[in-house]
Amino acid sequence: MCGIFATFRHEDVQAFKPRALQLSKRIRHRGPDWSGNIIKNSTIMAHERLAIVGLDSGAQPITSPCGDYILSVNGEIYNHIQLREECPEYQYKSLSDCEPIIPMYLKYDLDAPKHLDGMFAWCLYDAKKDRIVAARDPIGITTLYMGRSSMCPKTVFFASELKCLTDDCDNIIAFPPGHVYDSETDKITRYYTPNWLDETKIPSTPVDLKQIRHTLEKAVRKRLMAEVPYGVLLSGGLDSSLIAAIAARETEKANKELDPRKYDEQEEAEGHHLAGIDDEGNLLSATWSRLHSFAIGLPGAPDLVAARKVAKFIGSIHHEHTFTLQEGLDALDDVIYHLETYDVTTIRASTPMFLLSRKIKAQGVKMVLSGEGSDEIFGGYLYFAQAPSAAEFHTESVKRVKNLHLSDCLRANKSTMAWGLEARVPFLDKEFLDLCMNIDPKDKLINQKEGRIEKYILRKAFDTCDEPDVKPYLPEEILWRQKEQFSDGVGYSWIDGLKDTAETVISDEMFAAPKAHWGIDVPTTKEAFWYRLKFDALFPQPTAAETVMRWIPKADWGCAEDPSGRFAKIHEQHVEDA
Repeated sequence: MCGIFATFRHEDVQAFKPRALQLSKRIRHRGPDWSGNIIKNSTIMAHERLAIVGLDSGAQPITSPCGDYILSVNGEIYNHIQLREECPEYQYKSLSDCEPIIPMYLKYDLDAPKHLDGMFAWCLYDAKKDRIVAARDPIGITTLYMGRSSMCPKTVFFASELKCLTDDCDNIIAFPPGHVYDSETDKITRYYTPNWLDETKIPSTPVDLKQIRHTLEKAVRKRLMAEVPYGVLLSGGLDSSLIAAIAARETEKANKELDPRKYDEQEEAEGHHLAGIDDEGNLLSATWSRLHSFAIGLPGAPDLVAARKVAKFIGSIHHEHTFTLQEGLDALDDVIYHLETYDVTTIRASTPMFLLSRKIKAQGVKMVLSGEGSDEIFGGYLYFAQAPSAAEFHTESVKRVKNLHLSDCLRANKSTMAWGLEARVPFLDKEFLDLCMNIDPKDKLINQKEGRIEKYILRKAFDTCDEPDVKPYLPEEILWRQKEQFSDGVGYSWIDGLKDTAETVISDEMFAAPKAHWGIDVPTTKEAFWYRLKFDALFPQPTAAETVMRWIPKADWGCAEDPSGRFAKIHEQHVEDA
């Protein structure tokens, strides 16, 4: 993962270059390893690199051998080896997983993104046609913004983060996931068109539990592509625990396949970094010989206790970090600056993730796996228990997946990239999505009376009690642990502390006088009011707020307005039953 900045058809690009480099510098936290830039015609492309794959030869922007095509990418392309094989005639200059995007463009033009398996945001400049093409991955795991200026109407700006555009653009949008922009038509069109994207079409395919398991394992396996040490974020909840369990197995398997010349038993015992090579000489992964897991919470938080159990069970080298309420409060301005949002749910959950990411980077890790996406796919948020029907359950699930780029994907990407740490999310693998979003929603419904808790089919897919030859993935109490949203699981006093502080900071008089430019998007709580004021101070430009979406449960299902899982009726019932 990296940071990109591009300006297309600037009226005086040479004079603008110093300014462009300063704007690109604003996202150097995303790519602390190297910086690059190229000017061609009236276009400048800048890149801040975080080296994960192709360490020695993956510098960007990437140019074609003829020099006519220039590419700047933020992301990872997991099927890059297959893409190279598909275009063997192209003269590759590096081992970068991103370079095959150029021959894909030459072969498929605007359909090139359809052939990529990964998370990405990229701009490709075609100097022959004086044309720029930009694309974002299907779900929006990787952030991308597009801006224009009324002072320079022919100029188009692209950047990984909002902060690069706010001073020069008076029209900014969050580039939509699964879309591609073509300067020849000046249009953004959708390239990602799976059948489940239409939320009115209710699927009827019965669940195949083993297929769920095998497809998720495959998704984790491909995301271990790295030449640097990696780890897993482990909250102790179902989603992160499953990803950690699979990653631990895959890491162990890869190390067993190591070339003997690269293998050292003493290094294995100490959990040091090793490089795996398969029979054909290809890099399997680069990691410690045992998986490292990372958790954070307030002292005594339920997530910390659960994560400890999981780490012991899967055999990971576990790193447990705590933070205080005051440390979290002190980080809020930085969190909002990096996250570029005023959404309550996102800020609550991002703060612990932001603090943990700094600790992880300090321990020498540059890539982690994370569990985002599962709750949207399987209707795992506790308020889904109040869905009136299977059809409405599915419709809400699709809407949540389609909005991930404005909530959990944004949080995972920006909380980690604030410290030059890359987060990969196996649950949002295209193949896994196509499988699970086409399951009959009746199989996903929550029904406590029948013992079907949230994400029942995902849990059941990894429940191997009836398979004596299969080693259990997780302890039973973790596999069947009720959902705790991350901002709750790090310690209930975290959210309570935020609310209490907001009550002291925002007076009744302030709360009764919302800003006129907020329009109808007026905060309904003092906590939300507080965050909006902080956001406005950092991003005063009117269009900046238009890139933000507030995450709230469905009011017409009778859900509480507060997004915390603790306010869901099913959580209250669970506590009473316990």
